[in-house]
Amino acid sequence: MMKAIQERRSVRRFTNEMIDDKTIETLLRAAMQAPSAANQQPWEFLVVKDPRMKELLSKVSPYAGSIANAPVAIVMLANKERLQFAENMEQDMGAATENLLLQAADMELGAVWLGVAPVEARMNHIKELFDLPDHFVPYAVVPVGVPDGVGNRFIDRFDATRIHFETVD
Repeated sequence: MMKAIQERRSVRRFTNEMIDDKTIETLLRAAMQAPSAANQQPWEFLVVKDPRMKELLSKVSPYAGSIANAPVAIVMLANKERLQFAENMEQDMGAATENLLLQAADMELGAVWLGVAPVEARMNHIKELFDLPDHFVPYAVVPVGVPDGVGNRFIDRFDATRIHFETVD
């Protein structure tokens, strides 16, 4: 089984070490390899490095404080103009987000998935902060950096009682 799947954890504390553009590109290449309905690939990515903007972005939810101290935050956006099957947007964006997280873990970086959609207040915060066009839907924010302290490590989450064959009792 892929090591990154086994070891990936939500990391919210980062060192001050910067993340270079080549690393960011590697993360985004992984995100863009995600499956999507009818290959619609609705994803767009807003890379945020500016400390002031990260601080403002960290106000998106009570759980988003880690954005302010991350070297980079990646805002996952869905472009509605690319949607052939709008009902699959969340699945497409979820797959892209997970690919990014797995790539980060594989590179021994820390990251955390901070949910935005479908919470209107969170979505509006990002739309207003970055003056996004109407066809962009904020989906999630992923702060990324070198873990400070506890990082990715194996924790066995397997639970055989959740597996059902042919029927659910």
